[in-house]
Amino acid sequence: MIVEMLTVGIFQENTFLVGDSVSKKAFVVDPGGPADELIALASKLDLEIECILNTHGHIDHVFGASELQQRLGIPFRMHEDDNFLVENLKEICGLYGMEPVEPPRLDDPIKDEDVVKVGELEVKVIHTPGHSPGGVCLSVNNHLFAGDTLFAGSIGRTDLPGGDHATLMRSIAERIISALPPNMVLHSGHGPDSSLVEEAASNPFLRRL
Repeated sequence: MIVEMLTVGIFQENTFLVGDSVSKKAFVVDPGGPADELIALASKLDLEIECILNTHGHIDHVFGASELQQRLGIPFRMHEDDNFLVENLKEICGLYGMEPVEPPRLDDPIKDEDVVKVGELEVKVIHTPGHSPGGVCLSVNNHLFAGDTLFAGSIGRTDLPGGDHATLMRSIAERIISALPPNMVLHSGHGPDSSLVEEAASNPFLRRL
């Protein structure tokens, strides 16, 4: 499996290009910036991007989704409970003083326990609301793409529309820490990679779990 990370935009968001090294099929997690760099990286690695899988609908994770969707003619997939965020993307851009962009079209919503096949990769969808209502984590092989649910040394904020701290902590406890292999690599929407065992042992927000 191929995993490449690009840190993009004013929010320093982590966008991931994930590919099957055999079939050369790939998907993008949370395209937060212009499509050029992603497309160039995929070309360099001889990967064909088949779809966009988003962990949630906040502006820093979807800012580049529409451009990538249109240029490559690929589906944008996300949990439908976050579609209210995407539908208001132009207005949200204005709140941050950013140039408005078109919202991506939600082609085929993903839901809890869905399995998305990309080449020989099987990507399992884990609904982890709390940071946002439709937040999900994406589990593939020994890698967990957690968006803004869980970070190295921290957790997602819950003061944005639809956020709820108790719900987030329950998601992390029940759907991640107690349910997944501890040696999984953690790829978050911001900051460095970690592992579930490291976060369970040292993340100050998880001590009560």
